[in-house]
Amino acid sequence: MTDLSNFPITARWAPQNPDVIQLYSYPTPNGVKVSIALEEMGLAYEPHLVTLSDADVKSDAFLSLNPNNKIPAIIDPNGPDGAPLGLFESGAILIYLAEKSGKLLGKTASEKAKIIQWVMFQMGGLGPMFGQMGYFVKFAGSEIEDPRPRQRYIDEAKRLLAVLEKELDGKDWIAGDFSIADIAIAPWLSALEFYGTKGVVGFNDLTNVPAYLDRFMARPAVEKGKTIPDPKG
Repeated sequence: MTDLSNFPITARWAPQNPDVIQLYSYPTPNGVKVSIALEEMGLAYEPHLVTLSDADVKSDAFLSLNPNNKIPAIIDPNGPDGAPLGLFESGAILIYLAEKSGKLLGKTASEKAKIIQWVMFQMGGLGPMFGQMGYFVKFAGSEIEDPRPRQRYIDEAKRLLAVLEKELDGKDWIAGDFSIADIAIAPWLSALEFYGTKGVVGFNDLTNVPAYLDRFMARPAVEKGKTIPDPKG
């Protein structure tokens, strides 16, 4: 049995099976990327629910694994150098898991580069911009009377959706075959429903993007992974 005691997080979120990947997460768009990827790749893992409260993500235990206090994070007891590996940042984890499993990262170096390109598109654009839009439309930012911050992120969300709409024309998946790029992107498209912004960004006026999201959500691994860890216990 693998000894993970060198990772202080395991004192608070104790592994039942330390020989499999330990996932510390919450079912947000970023969080479910990793659980969906693990399900799609068929990698054994054990999920631990880390809520978004300061008591969890800003605890010494969680900060010992992710100093940036954001979910998700993982510990792989079978790291690439023969020792357990801790890792944070959802995009980095997706790439790591794809390389570990040999799945969802293309068959050639060129395909891999294109897939990572679209993962970065999500990490640098879709996620941050949609998240800020949600803040100014649904959360505390909605109380700000000045409409300019809200409109800035609505306009940027529309622009990013237009990029996807064009790229997906005649394609089932963003980079050819189903890949970690789709696992990065689609959960953020799903978040538009939660933010109540589908109407303001014209999501339902698009053709390719809604069909793409429907295809993604219909996958069995997505259906299972999108609620892991279960916040209801």
